[in-house]
Amino acid sequence: MSSRPTSEQRHEFGSFLSSRRARLQPAEFGLPEGPRRTPGLRREEVAVLAGVSVSWYTWLEQGRDIQPSADALRRISKVLKLDRVESAHLYALCGLEMPAAAPAAGISPGLEMLVRAINPIPAYVRNAQLDILAWNDAIAELFVDYGSLQPHERNTLRLLFLYIPYRTLILDWEQMARGMIHTFRASRAQAQDKAPFDRLIEELSELSPEFRAWWPDTEVKGFDEGSKRLKHPTSGHIDFTYVALTPEGRPDLSLVTYIPRHAASDPQS
Repeated sequence: MSSRPTSEQRHEFGSFLSSRRARLQPAEFGLPEGPRRTPGLRREEVAVLAGVSVSWYTWLEQGRDIQPSADALRRISKVLKLDRVESAHLYALCGLEMPAAAPAAGISPGLEMLVRAINPIPAYVRNAQLDILAWNDAIAELFVDYGSLQPHERNTLRLLFLYIPYRTLILDWEQMARGMIHTFRASRAQAQDKAPFDRLIEELSELSPEFRAWWPDTEVKGFDEGSKRLKHPTSGHIDFTYVALTPEGRPDLSLVTYIPRHAASDPQS
C-alpha cells in the first residue's frame, strides 16, 4: 500500500537520485564524455534513457510534490544501475513497496559455508518448493544422505511421501506430512513460477494415495518453528525443535536447523 511521501522524503529522494546519477560514466551508455560541469550523466540523459520527460525527471530531483509510478521507478532504477537495497530505498522514499523480483537460482557461497559451519547442529537450506539445496553432515546422518540422491529426489515433500527410509523415521508422520502439504500449498500460491510446484503435485498425486487424498484440502500454514519427533535406527527416539530462518534478500529460501531437546532415554522425556 502506498503512502504520500513527506517533504523531507521527497528531498531525500531527489538527493539520492542526483548522487546515483553522478557516479555513472557516460561511456557506459555510449554517450560522449567531453567536458562536463558535474560528474556522471546529465538529467536529460537519464530522462531519455528511462523514457520519461526531462522536466518531470528534473522535478523529481528537485523534490517537487509528484508521485512517480512503480513502473517509472523501475525504469529509473535500471538506468541508475541500482542494486536491490538501493532500489528498495528508492521505492520506500516514494512510499511504495518494491515489486518482488524473481528469485535467483541456487544459493550464495556464504550461505552454503554457514550451513556447514554450524555442524554439528543439523541444518539445511531449502527453497520455496521444499528442494534441499545445501546441507551439513549432521543432518545427513540424521535423515538421509542427500548427496546419494538425485537432485530431483532432494525434496522434503517427495521424501515424506515416497522414500520409505525417510518417512519411517518420523513419529507422528501423518501430522507432519499434512503440515508440509499446507506449507507447500501456501508457497505455491505466492510463487511467480508455479511449474515446479505443479510437476511435483502431479508426480505425488500419481504415486502416493495419501497425497492424492490430502492435496484437495485448503489449509495453509507457514514453516518457522515447531517440534519433530524421530525414531532413529541408531540414536533411538529424539525430540527436536526446528527453526527456519529466511536469509536477507532471499524470501524464497529457508535455513532450517534441528536442535535436539532430549533423547527418549532421558528420565525427563
